Amino acid sequence: MWMQVVWFVAGLAALVAGASALVRGASKLALSLGISPLVVGLTIVAFGTSAPEMAVSTGAVLSGQTDIAVGNVVGSNIFNVLFILGASALITPLVVHVQLIRQEVPIMIGASVLLLVLGLDGRIAWWEGGLLLGLLIVYTAFLIVQSRRVSAADAAAFDAELQPASAGAWDARWPVQVALMGVGLALLVLGSDWLVGAAVAFAKALGVSDVVIGLTIVAAGTSMPEVATSIAAALKGERDIAVGNVVGSNTFNILGCVGLSGLASAGAGIAIAPSVLSFDIWVMLAVALACLPVFLTGREIARWEGAVFLGYYAAYTAYLILAAQSHAALPAYSAVMLGFVVPLTVIALVTSVLRSPSAPPAR
Repeated sequence: MWMQVVWFVAGLAALVAGASALVRGASKLALSLGISPLVVGLTIVAFGTSAPEMAVSTGAVLSGQTDIAVGNVVGSNIFNVLFILGASALITPLVVHVQLIRQEVPIMIGASVLLLVLGLDGRIAWWEGGLLLGLLIVYTAFLIVQSRRVSAADAAAFDAELQPASAGAWDARWPVQVALMGVGLALLVLGSDWLVGAAVAFAKALGVSDVVIGLTIVAAGTSMPEVATSIAAALKGERDIAVGNVVGSNTFNILGCVGLSGLASAGAGIAIAPSVLSFDIWVMLAVALACLPVFLTGREIARWEGAVFLGYYAAYTAYLILAAQSHAALPAYSAVMLGFVVPLTVIALVTSVLRSPSAPPAR
């Protein structure tokens, strides 16, 4: 078991390092070719934070562990909203850009609904994966076109964050940048192989299913780039970036990770575990829907809302553990959550929305 822990940690480190190298090499190369920092941020950097999920899900499909592939995406999306936004909001109340409310959150909700509809038959067929991947291409092209109308302040923020390598920098030459991309891709492949292998071993040793491991340990592990990006942004005061990173990553996870995994299934499709279809994917959709009333309350995520998000993630994880063990306390736990905690939270959110009829001016 200890060796599996070592392989898991090594796989996670390789994924994070690979994503970082891939983003650095690709972004520096794009900037050197004259592509604007704004477009680079909306495409390459956005893809980079979802690269570990994409590598793990595709690698799991190629290894025959489809439960981990789907569980990783669903679990990562739940983790991103409840844990990352919750933790970031506890650091400082998070500002929500008006575009997120009007455009990005509805797109994230739409992608979640589409995944649910496509998976109702218990499988994501290869052509459905192709459809999701095609929608990701359309979405990315839309963001690039839309970037021409972005405000000068937002464009300046990207210019300050992403700059071409200076003439004397070690990564200023294109062969180095291409090499960084190659090393990053190699580390992503190796890391996903090590991580999936260790996750399967954990599942067998702990007596739980692959899907539970995918929903928890693997999902949290592959979300480390999002954790680092959002919390660092919150600490630096870039509070809207912390929120945008999570919302964008969730959309990329569904369209890109599930889409590429579906195509990689070589016609067999990706089977979705009944437990995911009957419970977890609905939790993912509910979490996405919950973003709208939370974001509308003064266009910020308050500290108490962040605490609620973290509490719900703890409750969700506890439910998975109890269900995996078929624990006797599960029925009572479920009754308390559904009968008291969830309704009280809904009432609190509705009250907050009604008490904030006038939101701050759009940025």
